[in-house]
Amino acid sequence: MDPQTQNTSLQRLQNVEKRIVTVLELAGGVMEELASPSGPKKEFVNSHCREFMQSMKDIQVTLREEIKSACEYRPFEKCDYNSRIANEICFQKLEYVLTLLDDLKQTADRYPSSD
Repeated sequence: MDPQTQNTSLQRLQNVEKRIVTVLELAGGVMEELASPSGPKKEFVNSHCREFMQSMKDIQVTLREEIKSACEYRPFEKCDYNSRIANEICFQKLEYVLTLLDDLKQTADRYPSSD
């Protein structure tokens, strides 16, 4: 996912956030209408409920697409981190073995040769 695609994805998610706010406002409007002392207007409630349901479906589709896109995104596919770490570990092991060999040589040098 290049930076432009990532930016576009963030923009789509920000739009979803705005649509969620709109959906909550629709739900609030329906609740106010249902609580109206003169009684709810059927057309108002029906149109807001239809708009609410359509918006929820749109949000769901967009979020599914974003989740699918995120699952397909592999930022470390070409990363050399694993090989670099493996090399670093091997290097540290080699340094340790060399230290042990130096210690062994010093110990062997303390004893006279049997030649």
